[in-house]
Amino acid sequence: MSRIGKKPVVIPSGVTAKLEGQTIAVKGAKGELKFTAPQEVALSIDDGAVHVQPHTEDKRARAMWGMTRAQIANLVGGVTKGFEKKLEINGVGYKAAVAGKNLQLSLGYSHDIVFPIPTGVTITTPKPTEITIAGIDKRQVGQIAAEIRAFRGPEPYKGKGVKYAGEFIFRKEGKKK
Repeated sequence: MSRIGKKPVVIPSGVTAKLEGQTIAVKGAKGELKFTAPQEVALSIDDGAVHVQPHTEDKRARAMWGMTRAQIANLVGGVTKGFEKKLEINGVGYKAAVAGKNLQLSLGYSHDIVFPIPTGVTITTPKPTEITIAGIDKRQVGQIAAEIRAFRGPEPYKGKGVKYAGEFIFRKEGKKK
């Protein structure tokens, strides 16, 4: 039994959810998102909540049960509050700046990295060493944060690079004489 899948996703006031077959569309103050559920689960909307039930009791159906419920909860959370990821940049001369529809990153390479900001996401730089990524789609926000971090991941000796805010970097000791 999926503990997560059993819980219904409550639809708050100001949010509407429409079900067409296996596709659920959630509309709120921040925008509209859609998700198509896998065939292993059945969706229903009752009493202002979305309920997810598996068709069978095999392993894949149970896995899709909890995953589908979590995805629908992320849709509702996205259209009401939105999602945000923060990145920190450590290193001498490492910095970031938003220039129009691009994010410019100086990460110690010979040229600056120009990252085009996709639609549906806003990227801000409150300080030159901080990047804030915000949007309504949790998957897209996380994917963009991972792509920016991948340009120069944090290294274990001095901690230089791009890391998530609050991420612990295991530090190694340098060479001994």
